[in-house]
Order: sequence, then C-alpha cells, then structure tokens
Amino acid sequence: MIRLFSVILLAISTLGSGLVQAEEPGGAAGQLTAILKSYETYQADFIQIVVNENGSQVQEIRGSLKAKRPGLFYWETEAPLSQFIVSDGAKVEVYDPDLEQVTIHSLDERVQSTPALLLSGEVENLDESYEVSVRHLGESTHEFTLVPRSPDSLFTSLRLSFFDGELQEMRMQDSLAQISILSFDHVELNQSVDSSAFRLDYPESVDVIRDGV
Repeated sequence: MIRLFSVILLAISTLGSGLVQAEEPGGAAGQLTAILKSYETYQADFIQIVVNENGSQVQEIRGSLKAKRPGLFYWETEAPLSQFIVSDGAKVEVYDPDLEQVTIHSLDERVQSTPALLLSGEVENLDESYEVSVRHLGESTHEFTLVPRSPDSLFTSLRLSFFDGELQEMRMQDSLAQISILSFDHVELNQSVDSSAFRLDYPESVDVIRDGV
C-alpha cells in the first residue's frame, strides 16, 4: 500500500495512575476533537523514525506536510526515499519518482482512518472509531492515546502529543509491534495556504495506476 499509510503510516502500554478520562463534556475524545477542529491549516517539517519490535531503528525519513480543512493534505519526503502524497478530500494520489509511478486511491473509510488525515479530515465522533484516553503532563502538555475499535485498522495504538495546543508528535504502533515516531518542527497553525499547494505535478511519462477510483 502507500508507504506513508503502512509505516506512520504506525499492545498499548499501561499508563498507570497518570491515565485519566477527561471530565469535560465529551471526555478525552471531546477534548481532542476541540483541539483538532481549531486547526484550519497545519504546516510543519518532520522527522519520521521507524523502530522494529526489537527496539532497533530501521528507518529515518525527513520531509514536510501541509493540511487544510476540509480534506486537503500534502506530504513530501526527501531523498533517498522521495515520495509525494496529495489528497483532495475524495482521492489520494501517491507519486514515487524512483518508480516513475503514480497510484491513485479512493479516499475510502480505511484510508480516512490514517492518523495524518486527522489534521485535514472529519474529526467529529472520534469516540465511535477509537477508545480515547488522555494524560495531562503539567498545564501545557497533553498526550492523547487512541486505540482503534475496528480490527481492520492500520495501527493498534496512536499517541498524539500536544504542547500549548500545538501538535508536536505522533507515535504509532502496528500489529507487528513496529513503532513509527513522527516529530514535527517549524509548526505553523492556521496560516493562509492556497488550495493550489495541494496539487500533485508529475511528468506525463510516469505510469498511472488507479486503485478503486
């Protein structure tokens, strides 16, 4: 499938007494929804580190992303694992320059559950798709843990870390106990981003594969 979706596209550890259910309306899911809904746009550079089940680092990727509600998403990774991913809210285009190939996927329910798309997709009713808990680390740092209710999810657990309301890290574990840590830097929230930034340009000579589109 898409490299992003299968790697970060990431058995939840017991968080002990620090794990609490929020007392605000909607609980932990309500708190997380409120934060994410406040993001009209989100831009950042990132480093993605993948760790295997033995705790050894197997991959490091650098890149940047842009997200804009509703449904617009752009992801770019640097060489030697260069890849471009763009969503227009209805489909996802994936361009792999090394393969000279573009794959177009429909934005079905499985793809919509991808963690990165929480930044641009629908975030209402999170508690219908995930068991959500939150841990407060002081006044400024909050960690939300999401465990998918569906057995077909691309990940077994996802942790989102915020500082002063700004998403700083995604940490995801898959069914093979592989962990992907996505750390964000140079974050820009709710800055104007033209919709033209979410278009994928590639040579006419590349192979185009349509998957469910």
